Amino acid sequence: MGRPRASGAAANRPDARQAVLEAAGELFTGAGYAATTTRAIAERAGLRQASLYYHFPAKEDILAALLAETVRPSLALAARLVAGDAPAAVRLWALAYADIGLLGGARHNLGALYLLPEVGSPNLARFRIERAELKAAYGRLVAASGVEPPAVGIRTDLVFGLVESIAVIRRDDPALDVEAHVREGADGVVRLVGTEPVDSFRAEAHGLLATLTD
Repeated sequence: MGRPRASGAAANRPDARQAVLEAAGELFTGAGYAATTTRAIAERAGLRQASLYYHFPAKEDILAALLAETVRPSLALAARLVAGDAPAAVRLWALAYADIGLLGGARHNLGALYLLPEVGSPNLARFRIERAELKAAYGRLVAASGVEPPAVGIRTDLVFGLVESIAVIRRDDPALDVEAHVREGADGVVRLVGTEPVDSFRAEAHGLLATLTD
């Protein structure tokens, strides 16, 4: 059976969709995904339940939209960095810095949702594909940094795991110093490809980010 569709001001309110995502992000990362109902999300968002279904036919569709927010900005940046001509390790540091910052600095710890069994569902196939594409971009930068081919896959796994570990750290320590973790995480990433970051190196990466994100 189809879900009821809302009409009128509540469903078409310009901020209604974002209100649903904000409410769901808070509830999924707080109360838990399985324990959160669409009714609870609608109430937290200040909408009727039918208005929620106007934007998201199912709870998994809300999860898919939230997870997309954790990967698409980094994927877009990665495409530009991979195509760039700055030293590969500088580009890798810049990507890791931005990506860790996205996961660690968001209002809600959405990266912690990656471990949900629902992430394997057909409705979230696009998220899995985009996350795999992001990991592949890291792999290209790892390879371009001079890592020998037999080790590229392992180093990429380690790099990607280090980047995403901010979600677990943040879950265990909500009061963590995000900026310090972002900086140290990016430093750790380039050390995994054999480069020791120094101030001039970081300055070049920050300059590159400023150019690409203006």
